[in-house]
Amino acid sequence: MVDRGKATAVGRRSILRVGAGLSLLPLAKPFIISARGETPVRIGMVDPITGVYSAPANSEVEGAKFAVAQLNKNGGILGRQVELLVEDSANDVGTGVQKARKLIDRDQVAFMLADVNSAIAYAIAGATNEKKILHIVPGGHTDPITGKDCKWNVFRVCNTTAMDATAIATTLIEKFGKKWFFLTPDYAYGHTLQEGFVKILKAAGGEYEGDLLPIGTADFSASLIKAKSYGPKVLLNIMGGGDQVNSLKQFIQFGMEKDMAVGGALYELESMQAVPKEALIGWWTMEWWWNQPNVPHVADFVADIKKAYNKTPTARHWFGFASVQTCALAANQTKSLDAVKMAHALEGFKLPPEIALQPGDISFRAGDHELMSSIFVGDAHAAPEGGNADDLFTVRSTVPGDKAAGPAEATGCKVTWPS
Repeated sequence: MVDRGKATAVGRRSILRVGAGLSLLPLAKPFIISARGETPVRIGMVDPITGVYSAPANSEVEGAKFAVAQLNKNGGILGRQVELLVEDSANDVGTGVQKARKLIDRDQVAFMLADVNSAIAYAIAGATNEKKILHIVPGGHTDPITGKDCKWNVFRVCNTTAMDATAIATTLIEKFGKKWFFLTPDYAYGHTLQEGFVKILKAAGGEYEGDLLPIGTADFSASLIKAKSYGPKVLLNIMGGGDQVNSLKQFIQFGMEKDMAVGGALYELESMQAVPKEALIGWWTMEWWWNQPNVPHVADFVADIKKAYNKTPTARHWFGFASVQTCALAANQTKSLDAVKMAHALEGFKLPPEIALQPGDISFRAGDHELMSSIFVGDAHAAPEGGNADDLFTVRSTVPGDKAAGPAEATGCKVTWPS
């Protein structure tokens, strides 16, 4: 859980000057990316860059850093250079909201990006709405953010949990059966993702059991023993970050892959890179994938990220990149940093191909401010011998975002604008 010592230590910042290129700093502590120019446009970012979700959070920050450098090389926002100010939420709601308010009140950011942790993203949305700041959620998935508790100033790049569940659930039923056991993180993301899966499973006449587990769980043995006793056809592993890595390692150590299939929603590249090859199994979704040979601009983005960070980009890199670019597109289109004007402009806004980096028309839906991005469904596997070390997933189908999301009216979102 939250390390209070780390939560205190992350109040310090260091400064990185970015011109045409990128400098790669470790992300253990908050930092500022700044660039030459008078009165820069500031973007605040809050993410759990330490702790169990540090791997995906750091990837989001790297993607955002890359976008800032790209913008500054090409004129910035409204002709002004861009600064990215990053704070560590330490995977704690109170800390995340405190850091967001500091960015807004002290640092006068024009935009907010937050947070990998759905509960923190949800809480920060209340603060940004109060302060009338345009808020892009890069990677917090829980449905109410663009559902029943949607807000005029909040837009989301990653999928809802309902979208991810809809994209993969029928495949799991058809391939493996209707008896499931859930390993679920006990917070907003896990709750709404399991609800989405259960709704589809019940409609198909299936049954399930499962355990809710705290973030930061180290020992999954009791839950895995319970699962083995239940005898499911599929273990639905919907843990995240380091928790997913540890649970999959223990799943293999117990030899449970011989008794049941494994799958779920997100098995992110960060997690795949951290497990033994025996755990590279199952059927999952990706919200962006690096190997899209027939999609324009993807190969260039992959090459650029590899050059900047010496790694293959993940969906989280794309989340951070697309979120910063969305801020710039909104401001440059409206020629303003007024949040209301920018939010109106983003309703129905289609991302250009060099930002979308995937097939289809990728746009922010007016009814709920959710990005209708593609969902990549497929299976995990070890990398081919002598091939790309990150070739760990094969896309078997691509589900359009609007098909997975269903109608905006069904989300419960009713956007209320300030008078």
